[in-house]
Order: sequence, then C-alpha cells, then structure tokens
Amino acid sequence: MLIILTSERELENESDQINQLFQNGLNILHFRKPTLDKEGYRALLNQIEKKYHNRIMLHQFHELCLEFDLRGIHIQEQPRIDLDDKLEEYVLEYENEGFKISSSFHSKEDIKNCIVRFEYVLLSPVFSSISKAGYLGKGFDVNDLNEFVVGMGGINENTLQATFDLGYRGVGVLGGIWNTEKPIKSFQAIYNKLKAVRKV
Repeated sequence: MLIILTSERELENESDQINQLFQNGLNILHFRKPTLDKEGYRALLNQIEKKYHNRIMLHQFHELCLEFDLRGIHIQEQPRIDLDDKLEEYVLEYENEGFKISSSFHSKEDIKNCIVRFEYVLLSPVFSSISKAGYLGKGFDVNDLNEFVVGMGGINENTLQATFDLGYRGVGVLGGIWNTEKPIKSFQAIYNKLKAVRKV
C-alpha cells in the first residue's frame, strides 16, 4: 500500500499535481490541509477528477465524505484521544455508511491498547522526518503487531526496503514527494522502487 499525504501548504496547480499522482498509480491520497476551512476543502476536492474520489481519505471535515462519495476518513491522534469513549460510536457511524477508517499513532503501545480496529494505522516517525525538522526517527519494529501498519516519517525510495524489513505493510509519504523539486518524478521513483520490493 502506498499512501501520499497532501502538502500542508497550499501549492500552485495542486489539483493538477494530485490528478497526475493518481494517473501514475497512486493507491490512496490522505487529504490533510490544516490551513483550509471547510469551503477550502470543498473547492480543492471539486478540482480533483471525480473518478479519483474513491481513493481519498479525509483528515478534517469528515462530513464531506458523503457529499463527495470519498473512500473514507482518517482520525488524527488528538481527535481520536478527544473522542474518548465515543470513538467506537463515531467509527461505526462512518463504517455503516460504507466508508473506510484509519488513524494515526506515535507509539506501538497505543496501537495495542486501542479498542477500535481500523482498516490500517499510520505509525510515525519510522525514520527522521523529511518535512519536519528535528522530528527524529524511532525505528519502530512492528513485526510483532497484527494490525495493518503503514510506516511514515523519512520515507523515500532509499528507505522503502528498510521500512518493510521492520514489518510495515505499507508506506506513507509526505516530504519525500512535496519537499522535492519535481513531486511527480519523485512519486514515480518511489512507486517503481515499491513495485520492485513489494507488490503495490
């Protein structure tokens, strides 16, 4: 599984670049734009080709899933903690509508202790982050976990094999795409390398 997270920044011709990622084989896009309000989310989603909407996971404004018939929702770590004993009910609400649900974690123990089973979970930072200075990798080995764990943090074409050696079943990429001069070319390099080391 290959997941790309959108850049936190607003980019020029962003929807065109997102459409190109899908055209080049992207499995799942995590739509995360902390600086945008709901209308900003809606505007950018409207610029992404409709045929790709079923590959998009929303980080905020989950209710837009219904409006755009998206793949599902991603519950970030703090919102998951804030939901507390309402987490199961919240997840079930979206599952009953046919949506997929994922969540973010920063420790193996939290994954083990979580009462909800998600389609997959993002665990970070595996390696030192490309997009966040000073965000040092922890090299989590997840071979002992039963959950479908996607590794994030410092993921690029050079760290793919090491990520899978640590037991991850998928990779999530942010800085390895958007912090490069040619995001689409960087994606193609990661995608091709992934095909070589793991079935995409």
